[in-house]
Amino acid sequence: MECIGDDVLKRTHTCGQLRETDIDTEVRLCGWVRSYRDHGGVVFIDLRDREGLTQVVFDLPAESDDAAAEMYKLARALRNEWVIAAGGRVRPRGTERENPKLPTGQIEVICSDLTVLNRSDSVPFEPDEYAQTSEETRLRYRYIDLRRPEMTRALRVRHAICQGMRRVLDEGGFIEVETPFLTKST
Repeated sequence: MECIGDDVLKRTHTCGQLRETDIDTEVRLCGWVRSYRDHGGVVFIDLRDREGLTQVVFDLPAESDDAAAEMYKLARALRNEWVIAAGGRVRPRGTERENPKLPTGQIEVICSDLTVLNRSDSVPFEPDEYAQTSEETRLRYRYIDLRRPEMTRALRVRHAICQGMRRVLDEGGFIEVETPFLTKST
């Protein structure tokens, strides 16, 4: 694990939580690098977690210290699907750069510390809702498929239904028993 900056890795927000009301707030986000754009002197990444997407900016000012230069160098090495923790200050994107398609499209995080939590090889398909992938490939790489928004929504619905059923049964005085002797193992 490469660490530049703070070694505190606990996130303060999810990638889908930040809004204009969070401008000038110090935050720490953790997630997957969804996309990477290097504009020579400025690196933009879209950081994704289960809750959404936030743009993170790595800027190398002309008057930067060694730590900032190291972080910028590490940011330029980032690739899709790497897992990172990024800390920084929330700032407005500016009206010409806003993305109305995203709930977080009015803000971005200017990164002040970066930790690479895990590197990733190229994945066989991108876990987004627009990926056209065969069912065979999706089943073979189920751990990636489960990150697609459609699958995540289905898992959340199933979770809510199961939680509701458990709550009703618990309030009725029932207990939940899980034992292989009472159920068929498959």
